Amino acid sequence: MPLTVAVQMDPIADINIVGDSTFALMLAAQARGHALFHYGAEDLNYRDGRVWAKAHPVTVQRVEGDHFSFGEPVQLDLGDEADVVLMRQDPPFDLGYITATHLLERIADKTLVVNDPANVRNAPEKVFVLDYPQFMPPTLVTRSLDEARAFLAEHGAIVVKPLHGNGGKAIFKVESDGANLSALIEVFNMTWREPHMVQAFLPDVAKGDKRIVLVDGEVAGAINRLPGEGEIRSNLAVGGSAEKTALTETEREICAVLGPELKKRGLLFVGIDVIGGKWLTEINVTSPTGIVAIERFDGTDVAGMIWDAIEKKVRA
Repeated sequence: MPLTVAVQMDPIADINIVGDSTFALMLAAQARGHALFHYGAEDLNYRDGRVWAKAHPVTVQRVEGDHFSFGEPVQLDLGDEADVVLMRQDPPFDLGYITATHLLERIADKTLVVNDPANVRNAPEKVFVLDYPQFMPPTLVTRSLDEARAFLAEHGAIVVKPLHGNGGKAIFKVESDGANLSALIEVFNMTWREPHMVQAFLPDVAKGDKRIVLVDGEVAGAINRLPGEGEIRSNLAVGGSAEKTALTETEREICAVLGPELKKRGLLFVGIDVIGGKWLTEINVTSPTGIVAIERFDGTDVAGMIWDAIEKKVRA
């Protein structure tokens, strides 16, 4: 059954089609005969109980520089005229992002929103993971320089990162001597009102940071992301590279524990990050990536698995 799919994402003209997971999902949907519409979160509107967007019908193709074509914009009622909304804009997880989840929550009883907007709002990457301390490295959430210094003294080298950051941005390693820690916390406190995440530095990050994708609570595949030269960050968006990998016993245990909760929350497409085969650092629910690299290394059609799960939920 062909579906009407509204894709809430950043400007499609700016994406890198070689590795973009949203583009892969759009290609897979189009191949199944689904009708695609594109709009930005800023295009959402609410009036008289309706949530709608000024959306463009869109077709996509894997051609660099000519990867999409827009039709004339329409006023698309997301509750009555769309079967599925893919909420795929990138963070920051700010009030604009949160407001979009509040608006989409109002149609969730009529239209399947992937991922579930209320649970995306309640499960930001570096906060949701705190529910699983048994799998996490030593972690502190704070704005306090004194607390950060005490944590550094206990654990040696540490990593400081924004609590609601994304894509490997603004992640800093502080060596055991604490040089620049006070200046770093000062800058973080001036930039963000919320607390920050401080974690013990894991030397195993040099061997990679594994991205494991789960679809409706089940493992779909994984890649190992290696830091670039002179980097501690392995995110592909900041110069990391990917390689084929397999799951460790502990990683399978982590997925087995997380899977039922992800499924219960309507978090259908999730990417978790694990370092050293055992340390869970993030549960990515806002706009997870990695499916193109998984297909390249393993031949696994993760986009197809995601659409199988979506179609099953729409039919239910």
